[in-house]
Amino acid sequence: MKVVLGILVALLAVLYYLIILPPTIQYVDNDLEWFGYGDPQPENTTIYPYRIHIEDAAIADWRRRVKDTRFGNDLEDGNFEYGFQVNYMKEIQRHMLDKYDWRKHEAQLNQYAHFTTKIEGIDVHFLRAFPADRAAWQGRVLLLVHGWPGSVWEFMKILPRLTNPQAYGGKAQDAFEVICPSIPGYGFSEAPKQRGFGISDAARFFAELMKRLGHKTFYYQGGDYGAVIGSTMGQLYGNRMVGLHLNMIVVPFRSPRMFAHRMLASLLPSLLLSAEDRPRLKPFLEEFMHIIQETGYMHIQATKPDTVAMALMDSPVGLAGYILEKFSTWTNPAYRELPDGGLTEKYELDDLLTNVMIYWYTGTIGSSLRYYKELFTDPVLHKLEHHPVHVPTGLASFPHEIGAPPQALAAHRYKNIVQYSDMPRGGHFAASEEPELLAQDFFLFVKKLEKLETFGA
Repeated sequence: MKVVLGILVALLAVLYYLIILPPTIQYVDNDLEWFGYGDPQPENTTIYPYRIHIEDAAIADWRRRVKDTRFGNDLEDGNFEYGFQVNYMKEIQRHMLDKYDWRKHEAQLNQYAHFTTKIEGIDVHFLRAFPADRAAWQGRVLLLVHGWPGSVWEFMKILPRLTNPQAYGGKAQDAFEVICPSIPGYGFSEAPKQRGFGISDAARFFAELMKRLGHKTFYYQGGDYGAVIGSTMGQLYGNRMVGLHLNMIVVPFRSPRMFAHRMLASLLPSLLLSAEDRPRLKPFLEEFMHIIQETGYMHIQATKPDTVAMALMDSPVGLAGYILEKFSTWTNPAYRELPDGGLTEKYELDDLLTNVMIYWYTGTIGSSLRYYKELFTDPVLHKLEHHPVHVPTGLASFPHEIGAPPQALAAHRYKNIVQYSDMPRGGHFAASEEPELLAQDFFLFVKKLEKLETFGA
C-alpha cells in the first residue's frame, strides 16, 4: 500500500511539475520608498566621504563591560553541542582585555575608501576598493555583499586578490573595482526606522547605489544574506548584472515545483540527476537534521528579535558568544564536538572579534536580527519565490555549507548556470575562511562567462 501511495504521489508531483510553470517577471527600475524618520523627504543623492572612528569613551565603556561580565557554569564534559562554553569564553575575555586592539583593525578598515549616501531616508555605508593598477583596469566592477552575522570586515582577505591579482600570480588587467556595502541596519549603515525593511528593499537600495556610482552594469558576489539579496537583484534588476556568483545556493524551498523535483530526485535519482550531480543529493537530503540542530536562532530572530537584542546590546561578551558560535558550527559541523568550537582552526581570533566589535560599537545587532522577521513577511520576496533568475550564474558549493543542493535542483531558480563548482574544502564564511579558493572560483567564472583564454590567478 505504501509503495502504491508513493507512486501515486510521485505521479501527481510530476503532473504538477510539468504543468505549473513559473510566470515570467519584468525587470524593474527603482521605485523608491521611505524608511527614515517621519514623512518622506526629497532624496539627497550626494555621496559623502566617511572615515571609521570609534570614540575613546566607547572603547573604555566596552572594556569596563567586558571586565565586569558575570558568567554561569559549564557542564563537566560540555562542548559546543550546548553552545558557547564558559571556560573558553573566559579565555576570550582575557584576550579581549589584554591583547585585542581595536585601533589596529580600525586602521586596516580605513586603508580603503569609505563613503555614505542617503537612500530612502537611510544613510548607507559602502567601502570602495579600486584596482591597484588603474591604468591596466578593464572596467570590471563587482558588488560584494556580506550576510549575517557578518560585515564588510569579512572581505579583508579577499579584497586584495580581487583588486590586485598581479600580487597573487594573475594579471593587472584582471582586477575589479569592488563595492562592499554594509546592509542597512548592519555595521556602519543606518538602521531602517520603519517596519517592513526586507531583502527586496536591500536589493532595491543596492541597485540604486550602483546607479549613483555610475555603474550601469556590474558583477555580483555574495553568501548568506548576500546570496539572497543577489538572487533577488537578479530577479528584479537582472538586466544590469553581468554575472551572479554565489557561495550559498538559494533554492525556493516553498515552491511546489521544487518540492516535487526534490521528492522525485530522491526516488529516481538516475532519471532526474546527471552522474556528476547524484553524489550531491545524499548530503543535501541529510542536511535536514543539521538544519533543525542549527536554526534555533532563526526562530527567535524571526519572531521576537528585539527581545534577544536587549541582552546582546548590554553585554559585549554575550554578543561575542552569540556571534562567534555561528563561526564554529557553520564553518564545520564537526566543530560542535569540541570545547572551543574549533574557532581558531580556520580564523584568527582578532579577526573574529573585529567583526563582533563592529556590531557592538555601531549598536546594530538588534536591527540585523530583524531581517529574519521581515524575511518571512516580505511580500515582494514571497511573490518572487516562483520566479527564476536568468542572469549568468556561478555557484560555488562548499562542502560544509548548510543545504547545498545538486545542480539540477539549483536550476529551479538559476536558469543560466555557467559554472557549478564542488569546492574542495570550506564552509559558510568562504570569503574569510577560504579567500583564495573563492577568488579563484570567481575568476574562473568570469573567464568562462567572457570566454577568455586566461583570467585571474
